[in-house]
Amino acid sequence: MKRINRRNVIGMLGIAPFAGGVVARASTAESKPEGSSSREMIRDRYFPNVVLTTHEGKKVRFYDDLLKDKIVMINLMYADCEGVCPGITANLVKVQKSLGKRIGEDIFMYSITLKPEQDTPKALNEYARRHGAKPGWFFLTGDAKDIEMLRRKLGFTNPDKKLDADKSQHIGMVRYGNERLTRWAACPGMANASWIVESVLFMDWPKSPETKSDSVTRPGEKGAQK
Repeated sequence: MKRINRRNVIGMLGIAPFAGGVVARASTAESKPEGSSSREMIRDRYFPNVVLTTHEGKKVRFYDDLLKDKIVMINLMYADCEGVCPGITANLVKVQKSLGKRIGEDIFMYSITLKPEQDTPKALNEYARRHGAKPGWFFLTGDAKDIEMLRRKLGFTNPDKKLDADKSQHIGMVRYGNERLTRWAACPGMANASWIVESVLFMDWPKSPETKSDSVTRPGEKGAQK
């Protein structure tokens, strides 16, 4: 795999639209409908507010409860995967450990199953426990049509239709970003964990005073959508 470092990842910022590449950034003023902000446009186009269920059995809405005002990391997986999933999950465990107390405060991790028909909340809870996932990292399932829509909206697709239809060949990328600042990028899930950490922290620079942990609603807390 090609060497990935912070310069490579940061250099990708602003290159391509969300679904077609690695980043979503503000649209030009000329392309914005009157009265619409860049943040609203990105939300409406890429973040369908579908209902998902966490590995703890709590109902959450994708945008309102999981993304809004947060710094997040998102990847796709399934519990019985024998391909890239175990290695990526193990790598993200390192990322979670390095980010320490910020995980679950203002930075959240979301692993969405590609096999919602078999990955029940109970199965995902066991998967999370087995891999040592800590609070702030949520494993998510939901309606198969909603999961497929999210996969496509988030850009986890392969241009080869045959490979794209094969779940065992799914894209092993991690999408990360700061929803409030409309700053988004992606990197391989097996990139060096320390580089992923640096890149995620870069999403909070310059730090917004509105991203303080006391202003963030944690998924599943009172006030989250049911």
